[in-house]
Amino acid sequence: MANTFPTSHFSPASLLYFLLLLSSSSSIHALNISTLLSPFPDLSSFTSLLSSSISSDLLPRSSLTLLAVPNSFLSSTSDLTRRLSPSSRADVLRYHVLLEYLSPADILRLPPSGKLVTTLFQTTGRATNNFGSVNLTRNPYTGVVSIRSPAPFSPSNATVLSLVTNLPYNVSIFSVNSLLLPYGFDLMASDARPPLGMNITKVLIDGHNFNVAASMLAASGVVEEFEAAEGGAGITLFVPTDTAFSNLPSTVRLQSLPADRKAVVLKFHVIPSYYPLGSLESIVNPVQPTLATDDGGATSYTLNISRINGSMAISTGIVQAVVTQTVFDQKPVSIFGVSEVLLPKEIFGRNPIFATQPGPPLDGAPPPYIALSPESLNEPPSHLSSPPGFREGIRSDAATSAINGFRSLWIASCCIGLYLMV
Repeated sequence: MANTFPTSHFSPASLLYFLLLLSSSSSIHALNISTLLSPFPDLSSFTSLLSSSISSDLLPRSSLTLLAVPNSFLSSTSDLTRRLSPSSRADVLRYHVLLEYLSPADILRLPPSGKLVTTLFQTTGRATNNFGSVNLTRNPYTGVVSIRSPAPFSPSNATVLSLVTNLPYNVSIFSVNSLLLPYGFDLMASDARPPLGMNITKVLIDGHNFNVAASMLAASGVVEEFEAAEGGAGITLFVPTDTAFSNLPSTVRLQSLPADRKAVVLKFHVIPSYYPLGSLESIVNPVQPTLATDDGGATSYTLNISRINGSMAISTGIVQAVVTQTVFDQKPVSIFGVSEVLLPKEIFGRNPIFATQPGPPLDGAPPPYIALSPESLNEPPSHLSSPPGFREGIRSDAATSAINGFRSLWIASCCIGLYLMV
């Protein structure tokens, strides 16, 4: 007796097509990211990096969102991407692969508080805490979608430009205006970095107008801390000119500070992240920690960076300076000259001391010229002085009182005389 099998409703050709469809859907489009990007020549450089670095990582992924950087925006970081080691370059690219499908509608529904999304970089185990994720936020007024690390004060951020292509429920590709770097990402393997321990003091001396700062750094020993910080996210150093030091009020006795507090003031001039001038001008979070922040807590010893009237302004809360020149800029170190010595309010009090007006004069009067030395915060006043006009006011009041007294005495005498006559 012959075996019987259920009769199929599929013709052989249909069955073959169905099997092919099943085999392709198991790795739908995730393995074909390069193919999806090929019709877009403006993304050719990013596509090439992706194909040569992490194409195998995308094979098992069937649902993702890719943040692609157009050639025009990638060109500014081409030196970095070219000289990164293969493993470091791959991690940077993994940071652009979100392990969640986000449709255009999902992007429009992002809350102002943001949405935290895990990236492929987080799965490597090389990310600190959840810094292998990105936070996506949408401004409800402008509609601008921003992407940044969940770490506070992260210098790396990008803005979504447009939707490139979308395969519902599987792949969305959006273009962004900047390459994203994970927070604390170690660029040590990059040949683009100059040798660590670059002689910052020599750079300042060669700048000709920073001799006071150079001598203070050499004497303090903190320059070694600056150079060590290069190994993290880099450093941005704001160096007062010699003129800025000579213009300090006599009441600001910077040189008389104890060595440890003088070191804090010097570290207050350094941001522990590399910012070239272009990035500084477009900085997202204006409040930046300094190397001195570790000495006083997360919210202390911070600088406020803003662009006012075409100039970069640096405010400490009691001093406002402007960036006067770029002294040195080679990743991971940028050095800018500034017009004033940046005095922290944690040491020099909270009253305004002086400010350099950036660009054209601002409306309104400048802040009062009040200078406090650290010692004056703890010493009682040596004498009391009267405000202007105070003594003259006392003499005037005394004369008026004397006249009124004679008048009262005369009236009383008249009253007594009339009484006796009666």
